[in-house]
Amino acid sequence: MAGNPLQVCLGNYITWFLAFHIMAVIAWMSAMLYLPRLFAYHTETAPGSESCERFKVMERRLLKGIMNPAMIVVWCLGLTLAWLTGAYEDTWMQIKFVLVLCMSGLHGHFVGCWRAFANDRNTHSARYYKILNEVPAVLIVLIVILVKIQPFAD
Repeated sequence: MAGNPLQVCLGNYITWFLAFHIMAVIAWMSAMLYLPRLFAYHTETAPGSESCERFKVMERRLLKGIMNPAMIVVWCLGLTLAWLTGAYEDTWMQIKFVLVLCMSGLHGHFVGCWRAFANDRNTHSARYYKILNEVPAVLIVLIVILVKIQPFAD
């Protein structure tokens, strides 16, 4: 592997970086698929009720304990891998990058929804969250196709 000494040194760990990147992606996507489902069920509870408060705890723990840390690891390792391998120059990787930005934007939207629920100010229906629940799945399909098939390979 040609490049600066840091790239050469870190290049020896690409397989490890990739393994931890995949594990973080699995954790992040699990949470991205589960949180809107929790929101859908949460909409059916009365504010201040025991079940409403339980949903608040579950949502907070999922977001702060799994979803946020996993997204940070995904981004750190993903950018590192793109840099080490030079994949950032490939069209498929640039498209993947845009899709991961979309996933991150959705993550941010979920944070806003969580804050609304935490303050008993949700304005969306269960149907909204059930439909929104499909967006991460569609993005996952597109991202996996890009990674495994690598269309538009330069």
